[in-house]
Amino acid sequence: MSQMHQQTAGAAGSTCPGCEEPLEAGDLFCGACGYDLSAQPVGAADAGDHPTIAINGSAPEAPPAPRASDASSADWPVAPDVDSSDMPVPAHLPTDLPGTDSAGAELSVDARIAEAERPAEPDEYPLPAPGARPGPEPADPRTALPDPTPPAGTKLCVACRSGRVDPDGYCENCGHAQPRERDHMEQELDAVAAVSDRGLRHHRNEDAFAISSAALPDGSPAVVAIVCDGVSSATRPDEASFAASRAANEALLDALPRGTHPQQAMHEAILAASDAVNALAAEPTQAREHSPHQNAPACTLVGSIVAGGLLVVGWVGDSRAYWVPDDRSGPTVRLTEDDSWAAQMVAAGLMNEAEAYADERAHAITGWLGADAYELEPHTASFKPDRAGVVVVCTDGLWNYAEAVEEMARAVPADSAERPLHSAQVLVGHALDGGGHDNVTVAVLPFRVMPQGAGSA
Repeated sequence: MSQMHQQTAGAAGSTCPGCEEPLEAGDLFCGACGYDLSAQPVGAADAGDHPTIAINGSAPEAPPAPRASDASSADWPVAPDVDSSDMPVPAHLPTDLPGTDSAGAELSVDARIAEAERPAEPDEYPLPAPGARPGPEPADPRTALPDPTPPAGTKLCVACRSGRVDPDGYCENCGHAQPRERDHMEQELDAVAAVSDRGLRHHRNEDAFAISSAALPDGSPAVVAIVCDGVSSATRPDEASFAASRAANEALLDALPRGTHPQQAMHEAILAASDAVNALAAEPTQAREHSPHQNAPACTLVGSIVAGGLLVVGWVGDSRAYWVPDDRSGPTVRLTEDDSWAAQMVAAGLMNEAEAYADERAHAITGWLGADAYELEPHTASFKPDRAGVVVVCTDGLWNYAEAVEEMARAVPADSAERPLHSAQVLVGHALDGGGHDNVTVAVLPFRVMPQGAGSA
């Protein structure tokens, strides 16, 4: 405040505003009347009267507060001389006020001045004009184009069709899980075709199939179809069905060209499949200790051979084979008997078929391939159909939706002998349309009648 007092002290040649007596340079008070010269700037008497109270007793209207942007051109009113106690009104400069920054530290003098001179925030922010286009958005990685030349063998996502699939089976672009190889499988040879599908309820496909053809010693063809169904209550059923189907197929391809009778070859193939499944149970002792509740892998098997005018079937479990004539003039026949609780009840005469299969224990199997099977009893049979037709080899994922032979006959397309793959696709679709509660696998083998007659062997 001393600096302000020095600025308002009397100057040489001036007079006291109170008594108009001459003042000397540097006087702070009038020597005649004692007037406080610091309360009235020099020349204030010439600046006009600015009362703080109106003459009629009402308070004057306060002038609007100037905006910071108008500071240079504002017409500031002169501060009142004294307040009601005859004391001069103090004046503050920006540098006299303390302040802190956003971190809590005290502001320097320069910072406080800059803060005081900072323009005020606007009351409203302008909106973009109607119809104005917003700025460009970042590109969606799901729509990004793939590299122009992906490396050979790169798998692309089935969902976005652009991202690459990582080793874990997920798209690097959209993260979509890719279908596993065994979720849906199709294969077609000249005289046989097969289709396998995961179904609509299972998280994986535990079925497997193998189809092939070989030449008999006389040069005539032999066509093979093997279908296996993993037992879901067993450990690693998908591995069991895969191992059994491959082992049985390889055994047949080895035995048939050597002249082994097809029915005997089928019997040996089932034994080979059983050995392959049993081998899966031979795990290290440490693995058993970490997973004490695991049981032996297990599966069912059904197979068919068409060779030399013979139709041979073999099976263990509840997978089935059906004979469906082309012209439908002859009866459709089920060629296998289930190894199941229901079949045992019917065979023993304790229940009729309708009652047995209505029981909740109906599909409990009594025979399977696996190290914990009670006793392996491969079933084989051979037939000589007297007319052309097809053999439908399938798991219960199909026949649950076409159990009766009449239902199977209606489900098999009329042109199955000419289009076996299409027929297998139609039958799998029939199961999926029915609910797809289980994995479904179907193989279709056309049988062309031999001219030497009919009969059963």
